[in-house]
Amino acid sequence: MAYVAPVWAQGKLTVPSGQPLELREVLIDENPGEPWLRFRFTAPEIAHIGDLDIAVVDMDHLCETIVLPYITEQGLTPARIVISFSDVAVEFGASDRDAIQLFEVYRATNKGCVWEGIG
Repeated sequence: MAYVAPVWAQGKLTVPSGQPLELREVLIDENPGEPWLRFRFTAPEIAHIGDLDIAVVDMDHLCETIVLPYITEQGLTPARIVISFSDVAVEFGASDRDAIQLFEVYRATNKGCVWEGIG
């Protein structure tokens, strides 16, 4: 697994819900047998959103506005994109029974991010 350090990742990000988000890390994961690009965000308020569909809108927004430009800048061609939110920092691959974690999987196309609905 490779870590790709985004230059623009410092500070808080703006999403439609207004919840505070911070990019924790970007990983390229070859373990599924093809390159998956993983954007992992800390979202301390996801437990208080009330409607988790709002988090999905935020993830869709991040895929279009942050991930796609990043892929272009870095010259990457991931098979899948995973955007994850966690209310606390959790190591990749580890579980934390007290953490709230949300994941969505996308595919990058010439028309934008397409939700894959895997998992």
